[in-house]
Amino acid sequence: MNPGSAPAGQTDPSPPSPGTASPRALDGVRVLDFSRVLAGPWCAQNLADLGADVIKVERPGTGDDTRSWGPPWLRDGEGEDTHDSTYFASTNRNKRSITLDVSKPEGRALAVELAKKSHIFIENFKVGDLKRYGLDYESLRQANPSLVYCSITGYGQTGPDAPKPGYDFVFQGMGGLMSITGERDDLPGGGPQKVGIAVVDIFTGMYATVAVLAALRHAERTGEGQYLDMALLDAVVAIGANQALGYLNGGPVPHRYGNAHANVVPYNVFATSDGHMILAVGNDSQWLGCCRAIGRPDLEADQRFRKMSGRIKHRAELLADLEAHLRTKPARHWTEALEREGVPCGPINDYKQVMEEPQVIHRGLQLRLERADGGFAPSIASPLRLSRTPVRHDNAPPLLGQHTEAVLAELLGFDPAQIAALRGQGAI
Repeated sequence: MNPGSAPAGQTDPSPPSPGTASPRALDGVRVLDFSRVLAGPWCAQNLADLGADVIKVERPGTGDDTRSWGPPWLRDGEGEDTHDSTYFASTNRNKRSITLDVSKPEGRALAVELAKKSHIFIENFKVGDLKRYGLDYESLRQANPSLVYCSITGYGQTGPDAPKPGYDFVFQGMGGLMSITGERDDLPGGGPQKVGIAVVDIFTGMYATVAVLAALRHAERTGEGQYLDMALLDAVVAIGANQALGYLNGGPVPHRYGNAHANVVPYNVFATSDGHMILAVGNDSQWLGCCRAIGRPDLEADQRFRKMSGRIKHRAELLADLEAHLRTKPARHWTEALEREGVPCGPINDYKQVMEEPQVIHRGLQLRLERADGGFAPSIASPLRLSRTPVRHDNAPPLLGQHTEAVLAELLGFDPAQIAALRGQGAI
């Protein structure tokens, strides 16, 4: 992979010229993706969006577990349901799919040959599983010393819990996230609550992306690959740092605040006359603007509330007053007034409303990608915005094994007869 043209430490903010083919940051990088479900595929999709050739290796006949996590299902060109779920589609854009049975010697041999042709190997098998097939890091590094090998597991490769399986939900509880998520225990509906999406998987996938790119940079400089041990437990503990550090500094154990914030007031969901809104006053100048926007000069003048520390100390009195006041007018009235004062606020949208937001439409976040069967897969655009090497959303999530023949011919030089023989052996 060639470095960019800008000198080190400098950037060129101008976009590529219209009509020219934009280079992508990871053009020329090949990823062999043995991962499934969410954390690993999320990492691999990031790399694919950035231009890497990601070859997703799946089990013949069934593929990635999440292909069957429907309904809802993707539809083919005739409008009929396929066997591919929208969940699968959310994490496998821009990849090529091949089927490979590594329990067979021929399948294992193909995997090793493909690893020799790859820069990155991603897997999320249980600890030690791939060693049985000669696809562990120590085996593959003999074949490809510069290989970046990323393992993603629940608990990591070492420690008393390393052999255990685990899902995002388990780690949201074990890693402390559910202890601070949900309504306060003394209020109706109080108690631990998981986040509405699998955030531990997503964050682990994002951390894995960072680690892979760092290791790739090292491999480019030195020719030396390395092993990446990524764990969901590590990731969920890491993302809780701003809560955990208060406790580690001698403070109390953090607890649930519902929609409130431990260190910022007011920072809540408030009922209005026609629904709910979010008000997030992050500093003292925003507080003064908030008081002006809602027509409460008395609160602006009240010395108890002038500073954040005072608003935290007198949280109960202030929130009771604001809750009563904000119920008197509709949400749009308040948000428009608050926005004029530069106070952060906003609606609570369902996903239909999200997709109708003018800013979401302007940013082009909703995509529709054509599949090989003539159907279309909805997709959400990558949030990565690079001026010189932009991401592209060229290819829909692949059909199971869609690219097996092309990959074997292109990378390993197999002819149709050899591929047919492999199919006959059950290796692909």
